[in-house]
Amino acid sequence: MTIQAIVILIILGLFSSIIGAIVGIGGGIIIVPTLIYLGIDAGIIDGITPQKAIGTSTVILISTGLTAAIGYMKNKQADLKNALIFMIGIIPGALIGAHLSQYLTLHSFNLYFGIFLIIMSIVLLVRDKIKPIKLFQSAAHMKTFTDAEGKMYEYSIAPIPAIIATFFVGCLTGLFGIGGGALMTPLMIIVFRFPPHIAVGTSMIMIFVSSITGAVSHMVQGNIIWIYAIILIFASFIGAKLGVTINKRMKSSSVVTMLRAILMLLGMYLIIKSLIS
Repeated sequence: MTIQAIVILIILGLFSSIIGAIVGIGGGIIIVPTLIYLGIDAGIIDGITPQKAIGTSTVILISTGLTAAIGYMKNKQADLKNALIFMIGIIPGALIGAHLSQYLTLHSFNLYFGIFLIIMSIVLLVRDKIKPIKLFQSAAHMKTFTDAEGKMYEYSIAPIPAIIATFFVGCLTGLFGIGGGALMTPLMIIVFRFPPHIAVGTSMIMIFVSSITGAVSHMVQGNIIWIYAIILIFASFIGAKLGVTINKRMKSSSVVTMLRAILMLLGMYLIIKSLIS
């Protein structure tokens, strides 16, 4: 491996984990397509396929998820009880998704992943116009949270619908190597009405757990390139700590705006790439 490749991987690990920790996506949606570009298009790193990019990403998300989750729990910006409920659905879903990833082609990966990200961005844009869905709410599980600006939020989840929804999130986690955050964070904000900061912190807990299950499956399939993973883990550990610190100082609206912009831009890039490939 060249010095250039090492430096690029360190920068990728730092950038993806900072952004991932700030908006609760873990960084997988940045790592996976970037590894594919560096390996297949630019030829800077060797041995990359869509499956190996996804498998390697799941290992990185363990580090990012754990580091960020600990930071958010210390800041009281995570809901551990609801995270445990969500995990009941996410864990089996992640195992199934990781198995299905072997059937992806580069073209289908770019197209479907891009469409998925744009849909999430659009839904976030109109989230304030969407009325709460009673099916997903439960008065018995109502909680309150007051953010740094003094705005109070009320949110709740109905356990059974939440488990079913997160099962499908888990499938996408293992399939695309994204840690579930790109869908789980918007889902908590839109459907369950979580405060943005709590949604981000809770998402990082689930990213940590679901990435472990996904990584085990990818490890069995031989989809992890360990030399790249080690470099990215080192960088992501530092980046996740910085991301938690930055998030604490941001307004709730700024967190959502940043998440929406990232999903839209990356989705557009992947769709265009699928059309010209």
